[in-house]
Amino acid sequence: MGLTFRRLIIWVVIIVTGILLNTTYLWANEPDSAKSKLDTTEKKEALKPGDIIFEHIGDSYDWPIVSFKDKIISIPLLVIVYSKTTGFGIFFSSKLEHGHKAYKGFEIAEEGKYKGKLVEKLQDGSIQKPFDISITKNVLSLLISFALMLWMFISMARKYSKYPNEAPKGMQSMLEPLVIFVRDEIAIPSIGKDRYEKFMPYLLTVFFFIWINNMMGLIPIFPGGANVSGNITITMILALITFVITLFSSNKFYWVHLVNTPGVPWWLKLPVPLMPFIEFSSNIVIRPFVLMIRLFANITAGHINVLSFIMLIFIFGAMNPIAGFSFTPVSIAFVVFIYFIELLVAFIQAFVFTLLSALYFGMAKEQGHH
Repeated sequence: MGLTFRRLIIWVVIIVTGILLNTTYLWANEPDSAKSKLDTTEKKEALKPGDIIFEHIGDSYDWPIVSFKDKIISIPLLVIVYSKTTGFGIFFSSKLEHGHKAYKGFEIAEEGKYKGKLVEKLQDGSIQKPFDISITKNVLSLLISFALMLWMFISMARKYSKYPNEAPKGMQSMLEPLVIFVRDEIAIPSIGKDRYEKFMPYLLTVFFFIWINNMMGLIPIFPGGANVSGNITITMILALITFVITLFSSNKFYWVHLVNTPGVPWWLKLPVPLMPFIEFSSNIVIRPFVLMIRLFANITAGHINVLSFIMLIFIFGAMNPIAGFSFTPVSIAFVVFIYFIELLVAFIQAFVFTLLSALYFGMAKEQGHH
């Protein structure tokens, strides 16, 4: 048990480190991400529900808490950039005033391919993209969940070491059924009773990582509310790690199955290698891609559904105040209903991702009796 939890902690560190490096860099350099600043100080204009929704599910350089009249109360986050002209720049996002002000030549782009991203405006008026590894909202949420997972696992491991023969109590009694569930319902049936143990630390890590971040995303106030599991960079890294483990765990029968699939007529293999191409594409390309998209799409869709019903209040209210007031109870009822569904989805998505990862590991260890 002690060895398993040590490996579990190692996997937590590996996953979070990989995601941190890719989230901060890829999000900062992706041109089509949602706009991160909140335009509350600009003149009033037509309601744009789509922009508001994507602002809330997107990443940002600060963590908005509440808006009051024309002011936004938020937690400033650390901006870390490297410019080819001025070198390293480290400052808090409050210097940017939610995108309404430039600081030392750095500002949040309002339009163009870098819309919503931090850019540097040079003296000649041109714009360049600095190397951006800022602590954004998603990164801070990731660090919080990282600390929470370490605290949970280390505390649980210490109690097992100190009181090995006592019945679990407190948090230990809550987490132990989940650990046993992952072992008995996912790992052993998918991988095999004699081969599952070395994969358990990763499977437990990825299960709790997704589940905890999904649950935190449903909490509307700090430290919740960040759309970590709905960030495609994060799901990409998780899928990539599963893919790499599958490749390095595979045996010769796995590759024989890809190249020379048993039970398939020879004319589907030669002279045109149709089946090998399909099998290779499925295992090397399609499975990791689907694993990435499934988690990203389901979590993002849940947030969009909740925000859409909330926005309906303002849409009806813009047409007629009485209509907006009348629709409010209906909208709130639907939001509460979807929230209960999202609590279930948060667990299901963690379960599905872990189950598919275990199935891929099991197929990588397939035996020659096929």
